Amino acid sequence: MEGMSGPHVIRGSVLLPEAELMWRFSKSSGPGGQHVNTTDSQVELRFDLAGTDALPQVWKDRALARLADRLVDGIVTVRSSDHRSQWRNRETAAVRLTALLAEATAPPPKARKPTRIPRGINERRLREKKARAETKKGRSGRGWS
Repeated sequence: MEGMSGPHVIRGSVLLPEAELMWRFSKSSGPGGQHVNTTDSQVELRFDLAGTDALPQVWKDRALARLADRLVDGIVTVRSSDHRSQWRNRETAAVRLTALLAEATAPPPKARKPTRIPRGINERRLREKKARAETKKGRSGRGWS
């Protein structure tokens, strides 16, 4: 579509193909006053995640698994009615979709390698704890009441 801001980059050199994006417009309940009653400014952007060939298979499988509760027949849907203008809502919806897909296709985080507390640190903590206990114990003797 002319006028839209460039290609929708998911990550690296992977782009969302404009031909696979399905747009739907409707009356918005968002900002706009009386203008909102006459203009189809709400945008619904749909992308067939299950049927696309634009994503590498590994990314696609990962996204399908992570977005399973959001998908309807393999299609992910994003809505936007934040702005008065349909054009700005289109931009917002496209940005939301690319961010959603970038997060869903991201590699899983590295597993945390469990570490042990060094013995010296533990011994120092116990020494300080014992010294604090002695200080408090010394306060309970005669002359402190």
